[in-house]
Amino acid sequence: MQLSQRFTDALVWATELHKMQVRKGSGVPYVAHVLGVASLALEYGANEDEAIAALLHDAIEDCGGAPIAIEIRRRFGETVTEIVEGCTDANTTPKPPWKTRKEAYIAKILSASPSVRLVSAADKLYNARSILKDYAIVGDAIWERFRGKKEGTLWYYRAIVDAFHQVETTPIVAELDRVVSQLLQF
Repeated sequence: MQLSQRFTDALVWATELHKMQVRKGSGVPYVAHVLGVASLALEYGANEDEAIAALLHDAIEDCGGAPIAIEIRRRFGETVTEIVEGCTDANTTPKPPWKTRKEAYIAKILSASPSVRLVSAADKLYNARSILKDYAIVGDAIWERFRGKKEGTLWYYRAIVDAFHQVETTPIVAELDRVVSQLLQF
């Protein structure tokens, strides 16, 4: 598959949207995350709409809520918008309590489209790999970066993997399960 100018436009816009953000505790520019998620989605078979949604998967949640959803729809269409909305656990400020959001997101995965599940799994896989990498550097201090701390974060990753498995076990879900199993050893 060859990516079109639409993908390039999404890449530029995602870079602009997240240019002032950094990853929790690491100082890594946030755009590294959206690039990584898009890369994983493509490696696991994403089409162009799914790859664009991977680039924009955090835009509604972290960059402006409903007005950003409207702009995604205008620029990239309904399919991309539906995928991004499916990957969004909160589009309001302030966000609902952490545990409530995570429980709702897990429940949403059970009825999500294959496209939403692919992009969501790519997001969770990127994040789980980042936690493993950073754990090797900072040890247990890693858990202070997360609202759920160690117990909640590990619960969430196990629960989301279980939800993906309830729907279907794809290669990306199997890889996510492998990485999360490593996290659970800490």
